[in-house]
Amino acid sequence: MREAKELTETTRARGAAPAAERERDPEAVSKFVESFAAQLVEAGMQRMPARVFAALLASDSGSLTSAELGERLQVSPAAVSGAVRYLAQQHMVSREREPGSRRERYRVHSNQWYEALTNREAIVKRWGSALREGVASLGAGTPAGRRMAETLAFFEFVDGEVAAMMERWRVHREERFGRD
Repeated sequence: MREAKELTETTRARGAAPAAERERDPEAVSKFVESFAAQLVEAGMQRMPARVFAALLASDSGSLTSAELGERLQVSPAAVSGAVRYLAQQHMVSREREPGSRRERYRVHSNQWYEALTNREAIVKRWGSALREGVASLGAGTPAGRRMAETLAFFEFVDGEVAAMMERWRVHREERFGRD
């Protein structure tokens, strides 16, 4: 509660929210956040991290404190903390200290999708390694070994395609949005 009071005082001191955010319909923004979060949940993300990520993505600064997230999403600080921990592990958000404050801000970066996909690439490589061991253990000539070899070939294919696609994305992003 103290954080919420400090947030209100800080917001007043800064002249409220940025002009673009003041002009928005808060209900429409909330509806977008919940709708996009629902899409992320449907794709396999946990509900609270999905909501926190969508709220960060929908803020002009791309950066909010725990209190701001709690206020926007009407959730507890503990819920925000758990969600941010998960998102940070997935390389989708980062934590930053506010200068002169003990408070942390959570930031979503413009390259969050790149980071998240790159993180998944490491998992695909580990699966490939495990599948190689499986093929060797089961024998490439057995039905199970053949199935493992085909799965391994799929992951190797995906790994190569993702690497090439990410390089094309870097070029496309720079052409369209410039360098950071």
